[in-house]
Amino acid sequence: MTELINTHGLIKRFGDITAVNGISLTVQRGEVLGFLGPNGAGKSTTMKMITGFLAPDAGSVTVGGVDMASDPMRAKRSIGYLPEGAPAYGDMTGRSFLKFIAEIRGFDGADRDRKVDAVRDRTGLAGVMDQRVETLSKGYKRRVGLAQAILHDPEVLILDEPTDGLDPNQKYHVRTLIEEMAAHKAIVVSTHILEEVEAVCSRAVIIDRGRVVADGTAEELQRRLPYHNAVAVTVAADATGPALAAMKSVAGVRGVEEVSSANGHALLRALSADTGEIIGDVAAALRDKSISVNQIYVERGRLDDVFREITTSDGGSAADRSTSGGANA
Repeated sequence: MTELINTHGLIKRFGDITAVNGISLTVQRGEVLGFLGPNGAGKSTTMKMITGFLAPDAGSVTVGGVDMASDPMRAKRSIGYLPEGAPAYGDMTGRSFLKFIAEIRGFDGADRDRKVDAVRDRTGLAGVMDQRVETLSKGYKRRVGLAQAILHDPEVLILDEPTDGLDPNQKYHVRTLIEEMAAHKAIVVSTHILEEVEAVCSRAVIIDRGRVVADGTAEELQRRLPYHNAVAVTVAADATGPALAAMKSVAGVRGVEEVSSANGHALLRALSADTGEIIGDVAAALRDKSISVNQIYVERGRLDDVFREITTSDGGSAADRSTSGGANA
C-alpha cells in the first residue's frame, strides 16, 4: 500500500492550552481511519493541520508525499475536506455552488458539468440541485458539503462527522459511498458514532488530551477489554455450582463468575486467559458434565466500552471551540 498521509509530532497551542501534543500517524491508500476522541481531545485541530487550514507549532504533515508546509497548494490538490458544519454560500443553489467549486478546482465547460452531475448522483442531490443552499435541511446541506469534498476525486478525504444530521437511510448511503471509494483513497473519518467506525473503518485511532492513546483495528481495540471473548452461559439455577466448576476447569479460562440469577436461571461468565476463543472448550466441558445450557454466547466487547475505558477528557477544549466556531473538537 502507498502512504498518502503522514503526520509526525504535531503540536498546536492556543495560548496556554496545548490542543494537540505530539500526534503522529500514517494512513495508507485503501485505509479508512476512524479518528475518535472526546470533545476537546484535539480531533478537529489535527484535521485542520492535515488539510493545511492551520499551521502546526511543531511537527510536519505530508500528503501524497508532498510537504504541506513547503508546497501547500500542491498538497491540497490531493485533499477533499468536509469540515464539521461545512460552510456554503446560502444564496447559491446546490448546482451553482458545486459548479463554483468545480471551477475553483480547475474544471470548466462540459468537464465541469460532468463532474457536478457525477457528484449529484453519488450523493443523492438530484431533487434539490436548484434550491438555494440556505433553504435545504441539515441533512441535504451535509450532502452538499460531501459532494464538494469528492468532486475532484481526491486521493485523500478528510471527513469530520460526515453523517451528522442525516437520517438512517442517508447514513447508510454515505457509509456505502465511503466503502466504494475506500480502495483507491486514504480516508479519515472523525465521528462520535462508534458503530460507524465498526461499519466502515479498517482502523481506528483514539486521541485524548491531544495525544494518541490507541491505534488498531476495532478487533484489536476490543481486545483491551477484560471481557473480550468471555463466554456467557445461562443454566438452571440449581446447576450453578457444577457449571462454574466445569467452566473453571477449562485450560484457557482465567476466572469464572456468576453475573446474575433470576427466574430460576443463572447467568455465568468465563473469562478468557489471553482474550482468545474459549467457547468451544467451555461448551465441551459443560457437555461432559451433562449440564443443560439454555444459552451460550461470546462477549466481544464494544468499541464504546474501549473508548470510555481509555479516555479521560470530560469537556470541550476552549482552544478547539474557539477555532471551530463552537463545533466539537
